[in-house]
Amino acid sequence: MSPFRVIGNLYFVGTRPASSHIIDTGDGLIMLDSGYPEDLKHIINSIQVIGFSCQDIKIILHSHGHIDHIGNTRSIVQLSGAKTIIGRLDADYVTGKRDLSFAKELGMEFSQFFTPDVLLEDGATVSLGNTVIRCIHTPGHTEGTMSYFFDVMDNGRDLRVGTHGGVGTNSMEKSFLQRYALPLSLRDDFRAGLDRLKREHVDVFIGNHQDQCNTVDKYKQIMAGNKDAFIDSTAWPEFLLQCENRLDRMLAEENEWERETDR
Repeated sequence: MSPFRVIGNLYFVGTRPASSHIIDTGDGLIMLDSGYPEDLKHIINSIQVIGFSCQDIKIILHSHGHIDHIGNTRSIVQLSGAKTIIGRLDADYVTGKRDLSFAKELGMEFSQFFTPDVLLEDGATVSLGNTVIRCIHTPGHTEGTMSYFFDVMDNGRDLRVGTHGGVGTNSMEKSFLQRYALPLSLRDDFRAGLDRLKREHVDVFIGNHQDQCNTVDKYKQIMAGNKDAFIDSTAWPEFLLQCENRLDRMLAEENEWERETDR
């Protein structure tokens, strides 16, 4: 997938399987997630295509500690010296102390672990140049999943950007949680996080996977001349409702399966 400007100083440099974004803060780049390991060359090239270099990256901010979001971090740090940041409760995921990178579930091997420079708590902020990112702890998909909110300027307009750090219910299934000795309460935590995020106003919703916000379709709209394709204040609450409905379906299917096996 080709890199492109989302809006203002926010760019997409990822792939169809996993999104990566960069923010040009004026004092260097903040990267949001580093993608799958096999996509390193693509991501570096994408950054160059839009006029920057990997050495411009000052901070790599992670949504959570799965392979598709941390896969290139160690390599990019070696190239750029960037500071790495992740939610505190996902620290063991990225150091390799716990086998929770989700690589095994994807039939992959992963060894590019790293020690994060900063561990985020709920309510923390990450600042660089003209950008201040508000960090909200939204556990569920992982224990330390973080959601991020920040402003971008576009032609004199101040727009609020929001992204949920992880919404896949695959890691909230009872079998997965029990396999890795994770608490079933993560499902309740996820729902509580959705309720909390409903209070956030978001003009521009970006996903850490392209299907969350129809990235491909909006990219096509931008290429066709609609530079405001990502501006839609209804997209965020609609997405959160979809996530809640997906959780409900998973729980209902689990309950039905358990009833059937108990007969």
